[in-house]
Amino acid sequence: MAITLKDIAEKTNCSVSTVSRVLNNKSKEFRISEETERLIIETARKLNYRPNELARGLRLKKSHTIGLVVPDISNPFFAYVSHLIQRYAYNSGYSLILCNTDEDIELEIQQIELLRRKGVDGYIILPVGTKQEHINELLTHNKPLVLLDRIFHDMNTNAVVVDNRKGAYQAVKHLIDNGHKRIAIIQGLRNTSTNNARLGGYVDALKDNSIPIDERLMVGNDFRKENGYIETKLLLKIEEPPTAIFTTSDLITLGTLQAIAEEGKTIPKDVSIVAFDDIDYAPYLMAPLTSVRQPRDLMGQIAVKLLIDDIESTGTSKKEKLVLDPKLILRKSVFNLYSHKDEFSAVYSGY
Repeated sequence: MAITLKDIAEKTNCSVSTVSRVLNNKSKEFRISEETERLIIETARKLNYRPNELARGLRLKKSHTIGLVVPDISNPFFAYVSHLIQRYAYNSGYSLILCNTDEDIELEIQQIELLRRKGVDGYIILPVGTKQEHINELLTHNKPLVLLDRIFHDMNTNAVVVDNRKGAYQAVKHLIDNGHKRIAIIQGLRNTSTNNARLGGYVDALKDNSIPIDERLMVGNDFRKENGYIETKLLLKIEEPPTAIFTTSDLITLGTLQAIAEEGKTIPKDVSIVAFDDIDYAPYLMAPLTSVRQPRDLMGQIAVKLLIDDIESTGTSKKEKLVLDPKLILRKSVFNLYSHKDEFSAVYSGY
C-alpha cells in the first residue's frame, strides 16, 4: 500500500500540512525548524515515500510534463535533438511525452490533440510545416509553446531555428569555389520553412556567381532516404549530369551515397557532395563528408529553457525567435575542378 502524507504525519507527530510543506521545500517559507525538517525527511526516506504526481498535478494544475512533437524520429537529426530535449527537461524537473508524426500532417494534428488531453504543461513542436491552424489554436488558449527547426514566420511564439539560407549558401558557394557549375540540389519537403530557406540559399549562390538556374537540377520532395536514392539515380542519368550534389538532410544524404555507389561512381572524383546536418558518421566515410553543421545541442537546450520560462511565467513572458548560425565543416568530399581542368574539358565546357 502506498505511503501517504498522513502516514508520515502520524510517525512524526506533525500535522499533514507541515509534512507537505517540508516535502515541497517550503520549510523556510513557513518557518519550520531544521530539527522538524530533518525528522520528516528522514521518516519519508525510511518509509520509502513516493509522491503521487497525479494528485500533485491536479492540486497545482500542473503535470510537470512537456509534449515533444517530431516529424520523423528515424531521422538522426531529430533523434539527437529529442535525446537532448529529454535530458534538459529531466534536469529541470519535467518528464517528456514524445510523439512522432512520420511527416504526416493529419497525424500531427491527432498527436497534438492527444497531448492536450493528457494535460501537458507546454509543447516543443518540430512541425511537419505544411499547415499551422492546429498550432495556432494552442496559442489562442495561451498554451506555452516553442517551435523548433521548422517555423511559421507569422506566428507569435517562441522559436529556435538555424539560419538555413546561410548554411545552404555556404555549401553551394564552396562547390562553386572549387570549379563546379553543374550543381544539383535534392530538396526536402516542399513549402516548409526549412526547405524554402535551403533552396533559397542554393539559388542565391548560383545567381551571385552568374551560374544559370537549371530546373532539371532542382529535384526532390521530402527529407527521406528514398528521395535521395531515387533522385540521385535519375540525376546521374541525364544528358549532362551534375558534377556536384547538395543534399539537404541526413537521410537524403544516405540515399544519395547508396545510389552513387550502385552506379559505380566515386566521391569526390566522379561526384562531389556537400550535405546539410552533418550526420555523425560523416567524418568516417571513405571520402569524409563536407557538411553544414547545425548547433544541435544549443537548439535543444534553448528550446527547453524558453518553454520552461514560458510555463513558469504563466504566459506573460516576451516571445523570442532565435536564429542560430550553422557552420560549414570542410572535409574531403569535394573535388577541385580547377586543379584537374583537363580531365573534364572534353565532357563539360567551361571548366
